[in-house]
Amino acid sequence: MLYWLTDYSDVWGWLNLFRYITFRAGGAFFTALIFGFLFGQPLIDLLKRRQSNGQPIRTDGPESHILEKAGTPTMGGVLILGAVLVATLLWARWDNPYVWMVVLVTLGFGLIGFADDFAKVSQNNAKGVPGRVRLALGVVIALGAGWWVQIHHPEALAGQLALPVFKDTLLNLGWFYLPFAALVIVGAANSVNMTDGLDGLAIMPVMIAAGTLGAIAYAVGRVDFTEYLGLHYVPGTGEVLIFTAGLIGGGLGFLWYNAPPAAVFMGDTGSLALGGALGAIAVAIKHEIVLAIVGGLFVVETLSVIIQVLYYKRTGKRVFLMAPIHHHFEKRGWSEPQIVIRFWIISLVLALVGLATLKIR
Repeated sequence: MLYWLTDYSDVWGWLNLFRYITFRAGGAFFTALIFGFLFGQPLIDLLKRRQSNGQPIRTDGPESHILEKAGTPTMGGVLILGAVLVATLLWARWDNPYVWMVVLVTLGFGLIGFADDFAKVSQNNAKGVPGRVRLALGVVIALGAGWWVQIHHPEALAGQLALPVFKDTLLNLGWFYLPFAALVIVGAANSVNMTDGLDGLAIMPVMIAAGTLGAIAYAVGRVDFTEYLGLHYVPGTGEVLIFTAGLIGGGLGFLWYNAPPAAVFMGDTGSLALGGALGAIAVAIKHEIVLAIVGGLFVVETLSVIIQVLYYKRTGKRVFLMAPIHHHFEKRGWSEPQIVIRFWIISLVLALVGLATLKIR
């Protein structure tokens, strides 16, 4: 919205600053951060009043969680979504189709998560909305996002899958790109959801991945950068950097209250929304495979669950002491802060590997 102040730059020259994506990204970051600090505690107080028992704790999870995490309110993802939405609407250009696609996907998955959290809290059990219903709704949203980018991508890139490292190679998926895009978005949403099992575990890797994808979005949206790096130019995607900057600011504001011991959980409201946002950004900037590298931690968490379930059904035995894999390390005696910080380090390393693919040919 503030971009339109540039209409008056002939009168006040300093308003030209609002033309620069990097300047507005900085504004979005601080707006979201301040939003988180201002409304974090009031939201937590409200959630505590509304949720007398807090988030229901799984009885089949680690025993320590039943004692240490009982009574902690959930739906803290509302704080992140509010911060991101306000920051993006304030600082991004409203005529950019990719920004709107990412925002709507984020809100759509956020609503699914909110319904799930509300069902858990109101019924005081850990089941919530049936998994098939959540999956079906997510697929509908993701298919809509895939169709949206199909009609807004340059004709030469529509329906194409770009490969990292092999930068001159494009795989023409045609209309199969729609289910592929849906798989990326829904998979990212559920992967982040599975990772969100310890205080602060999911939010930092999400911010790291968002920052990485934001930098790629900025590069992909500039002709000079794409020519230098040998990337495919997708005009308009640079504006997505403003959304990711807002996500990082809002994430830090949330982490202030979610750091161990957490005063609030983000819940499915936050984890599904943030994962869906990462998937939507990757689809918009044609870096779906790079997302699997940058978000490798989320991939490993998901694979640990799949491997555990398939192996148990086949043999009656377990590969891991408990899945997702962060619970395995809890069972091995790692403390919660050890797991969280070490997983953050892994996420940072994977982000750097993902960024390296921009230059490697």
